[in-house]
Amino acid sequence: MNTIEIIKKAEEWLTPIFDLETQKEIQNLINNHPDELTDRFHKNMEFGTGGMRGVMGAGINRINKYTLGKATQGLSNFLKNHHSNKKISAVIAYDCRHNSKEFGKVVADVFTANGIKVYLFDDLRTTPELSFAVRHLGADTGIVLTASHNPPEYNGYKVYNAEGCQITTPNDGLIIEEVNKVSFDQIKFTADPKLLNYIGSDVDKAFHNISVSNGIFGDVDRTKVKIVFTPLHGTSIKSVPQVLDKAGFSDVTLVAEQSIPDGDFPTVKSPNPEEPEALLMARKLANDIGADLLMGCDPDSDRLGIAVRDLDGNMKLLNGNQTMILMTDFLINQKKKTGSLGDNAFTATTIVSTEMVNVLADHYGIDTAITLTGFKWIGKAIADHPTKEFIGGGEESFGYMIGDFVRDKDAVTSCLLACEMAAHAKAKGTTLYQQLLDLYIQHGYYKESLISITKKGIDGAAQIQKMIANFREQPVDNILGSRVEYICDYDTSVQKNMISGEETSIDLPKSNVLIYHTEDGTKVCIRPSGTEPKIKFYIGVKSSITSPEEAKKVEAILDQKIEDIILELKLNN
Repeated sequence: MNTIEIIKKAEEWLTPIFDLETQKEIQNLINNHPDELTDRFHKNMEFGTGGMRGVMGAGINRINKYTLGKATQGLSNFLKNHHSNKKISAVIAYDCRHNSKEFGKVVADVFTANGIKVYLFDDLRTTPELSFAVRHLGADTGIVLTASHNPPEYNGYKVYNAEGCQITTPNDGLIIEEVNKVSFDQIKFTADPKLLNYIGSDVDKAFHNISVSNGIFGDVDRTKVKIVFTPLHGTSIKSVPQVLDKAGFSDVTLVAEQSIPDGDFPTVKSPNPEEPEALLMARKLANDIGADLLMGCDPDSDRLGIAVRDLDGNMKLLNGNQTMILMTDFLINQKKKTGSLGDNAFTATTIVSTEMVNVLADHYGIDTAITLTGFKWIGKAIADHPTKEFIGGGEESFGYMIGDFVRDKDAVTSCLLACEMAAHAKAKGTTLYQQLLDLYIQHGYYKESLISITKKGIDGAAQIQKMIANFREQPVDNILGSRVEYICDYDTSVQKNMISGEETSIDLPKSNVLIYHTEDGTKVCIRPSGTEPKIKFYIGVKSSITSPEEAKKVEAILDQKIEDIILELKLNN
């Protein structure tokens, strides 16, 4: 799009369709900030398969009342076309980000203007509670206004179906078609207040109760576990302390400076528990009071980071794969203890997560559903197998889900489960870290790392596509001397054995993901992010370990191997 086209697009936002404040903002950009104007108008804010996420501001490539209104109008049109014989309803939640509350009301107004009944939370709430509330209230869709762990200038819009799961095929494509048909002058903003219902403590109570019933097991002294928790200025302050208290965990210390919701996230560079730096304050507090367990959630409370005491008594941060392994093993064992591990039980994980989940599930004789990246696919796997019992599952990105009362990452119940596991371990005179090492001794030491490369600006998307195309069109034949045994290309749905040349089909929806598997068990996944201008490289390596005392040495060897892979594949450029 050239400069003339950019200005023409921008001038459309100077018409009476848009409010005076928006017009003033756009006129200032036209007059004084041509580069910023280009960034805001060179493309439309994409309504992807899960919704939208981006920087806030006026313009078609920004999150604002008009781009959100367009998305909601398109979704309303889809719902009315597919539910013409019933009254339609929607649930809306929002997090602590700037404008989230106002955006939540905008979305509610567009829904009610289209004759759709709305249940709007009276204050910020977690994403897992939104997922729960959709089915609890019998709604047809759900919306949460959040940008997860992105910087403060971001916001977003996630869409859920009637099962409390983010939308998947084929409805995601159909909704996108409807959204793309909507012009800004077709958005209905004039609300019908009779269709707006505020919800609060009743839904909270139901969610907290079911979280506790799914997150505790047997009779164990929960008062002996010393816990530090940080909500990182986000929504988890509304549920995690309440659920822990209800379950009987009385020794919980909050990081006071991070317990007040704040969209500026003033004490961290990034409110992301995947980043060790985000948990520095919690780590210091944990050391000061001698805590057994440290936990932190992202702003919308779907991701959980934890730290546990290692063999030397230091707080050690676990990655998402390690947390997933511990939780899955614990849940399966609890089922076994009570004799409730049926033949139809299954767990789930994603193609970019640790291979150890499959090994663990095989050991117990239960199935693993391996899905595309994202919890919507795990939710779909549950919906597609209604006669099977979902135990729990997760992915490397610090997300886990217990049971199926929530159909998305659920850091609330996962926080409770982490505390419950710590209580059971303490009662046995051991620790969660010792239990993790026991699993490594039994099944192999798996270690993973994620490399994210950001490519912003107009050319960023093209650069990202070129990077993955190079790995697809000019595949490497070995990684650190180990032959590439097979390559899985999820864009073509083909798995090719690079030694025999044999090709087999991949029975998953198409996705722009490429995975290398080598003979020594190394795994390298290449995947452009669906929500950020990034390309991600997931690296997994493994070794054997025979005793806990070997842990440091083996981990150091695997860490070095990962660094060598990064250098060899030139991922540090």
